[in-house]
Amino acid sequence: MPFIKLIQSLTINLESRGFKEPLPFQEKILFIIKAGHNLFAIAPKGAGKSTSIAISVIQKLKGQALEDAPRAVIVVKDKQAALDLEEEFKKLKRGTDLRVYTAFEERAIDEQKEKIYEGVDVVIATPRRLNKIYFVNGINLNKLQIFVVDDAETLFKTNTFTDVTRLPESIGKCQYLVFAEKFDQRFENWQDTFMHTAQVVEG
Repeated sequence: MPFIKLIQSLTINLESRGFKEPLPFQEKILFIIKAGHNLFAIAPKGAGKSTSIAISVIQKLKGQALEDAPRAVIVVKDKQAALDLEEEFKKLKRGTDLRVYTAFEERAIDEQKEKIYEGVDVVIATPRRLNKIYFVNGINLNKLQIFVVDDAETLFKTNTFTDVTRLPESIGKCQYLVFAEKFDQRFENWQDTFMHTAQVVEG
């Protein structure tokens, strides 16, 4: 089954990379995400999770830059994961004017605040840096439409679970997506707080 009803530029970019139809796991989750549901997407490496994130966010934002405050935030495990996902976005957002910015510990926080203040649509950030930027009033989450956590199981290894958990307390209505290789029972805390009626799909 081909990718269903994506914006034209996204379809073109996928086809140019040889993706004419979704991988089996992507076929399970993309229509759920497109419908606006909260989701735990659980699958091993190679299932297409990173590409699914980029597709879903670009589609959600209709490939259009808008105002200054970010409408999508993606939490990743470390600097390399942030840069890798940024590269995925660069490939799939061609033909759009979406602004994507990465934030991680090796950059000066004042510089990051300034870049975000100037206007971005998508912020890809490590947990601690995103939390720090937020609590020094460096990012406005009032316009957020989609909040994504990638490699969520690593939050317990790096003691950053709380950094992610406290942010939704300040976010209004928003779609939440959590990607992981395994479902950790501690994710149930999120089901009880901000991921209400979330579906769990395993691949």
